[in-house]
Amino acid sequence: MLRTCPDSRRLGSCAAGEILCSSHWQPDWCGPRPGPSSCSIIKSWLQVPVALQNATLPLSIDQNQATDGETKVSRTLTRDENFNFRAAHWGDLHALLHAALPSDVFLWGHLLLSFSVADDKSLVIVKAKVLQGGEILEIVADLLVAADGCLSSIRQSFLPDLRLRYAGYCAWRGVLDFSGNEDSGTILGIRRAFPDLGKCLYFDLGSQTHFVLYELPNKRMNWLWYINQPESILKGRSVTMKVSDEMIKAMHNEAEKFWAPELCRLMKETKDPFVNVIYDCEPLEKIFWNNVVLVGDAAHPTTPHCARSTNMSVLDAAVLGKCLENWGLENLHLALSEYQSTRLPVVAKQVLHARRLGRIKQGLVLHDREPFDRKNSSPEDCHELQQRNVPFFADVPLVLRQGR
Repeated sequence: MLRTCPDSRRLGSCAAGEILCSSHWQPDWCGPRPGPSSCSIIKSWLQVPVALQNATLPLSIDQNQATDGETKVSRTLTRDENFNFRAAHWGDLHALLHAALPSDVFLWGHLLLSFSVADDKSLVIVKAKVLQGGEILEIVADLLVAADGCLSSIRQSFLPDLRLRYAGYCAWRGVLDFSGNEDSGTILGIRRAFPDLGKCLYFDLGSQTHFVLYELPNKRMNWLWYINQPESILKGRSVTMKVSDEMIKAMHNEAEKFWAPELCRLMKETKDPFVNVIYDCEPLEKIFWNNVVLVGDAAHPTTPHCARSTNMSVLDAAVLGKCLENWGLENLHLALSEYQSTRLPVVAKQVLHARRLGRIKQGLVLHDREPFDRKNSSPEDCHELQQRNVPFFADVPLVLRQGR
């Protein structure tokens, strides 16, 4: 997916376009977890700010616990009751943002073919294919904003030697829709085992593995199970793998060795689970070139352990917008320089912290500490598991707190 935000000569003054490629399989995407700063920013973008509150559930608690694989007994390692995040579903969040924008700012069903920067660096020219019909369009803009994800082809054009780093594990993921089955044995059982669902982000640590569970709006449960394994071979431009019935059955059988029966039943009743291969990369030293700029996962591929992907992306968008507003199109290079200098030091530390936290929870080696021992961990070790330890956890960038 590529977003362009031009004051475009072809699309009209202050227009914005979105080029989407929907040619490969996509799962029912799960739950972003916006924090207080991101929620405040998103509300400022909406015509009805309370709509975000109505479309999300609170995540006021961040709880890490450990489960014994033999007895299936769990004990709390650390609990933060002032977490103050929200749980959303991607479809709901996208619908809110889409409804807040003029209807003519998107170009749906277009595939990016190429882009080039004009000789005088004043314009960027994008060629795109209309998926329905095959027409080739040329779009001329002042600024190309690349939000095409962690496998960004636009980033690759500037950094051809950059390689993503495999984290050492994958994640089985799924969303159980239990609407109409609120009183089923599965849902009643999972609520007994995890009594704060609906307001708590649960992390359950097993032996060199961990599980994430939280409730989404509209009667849905979101779960992730991280498993250490060799790197998988990916097909196409996606970090998501479609899985076979045999793989799902094997996953269900394996889960019974680690997790409580209530979790295993939840997984078995989830339709179409899928696998994400977990990557990040070393922090970038540069995220704009002339009038092409990276945002979101294109700018900072990260592992998902600190709820950073969505939150970093929202802050990227807000900071970029404020820098453009402050400096104006006539000072585009200064605007992009301020955006880069504001965001790079923050996202670099957050990406590295998320990497560290993932390795701790997966029982993997770190150079400065022994693998995490969930059975004999100290209070200090357990405290390190909390989400709020991520650098700049509640920080609001200065450019958003005051003008240039």
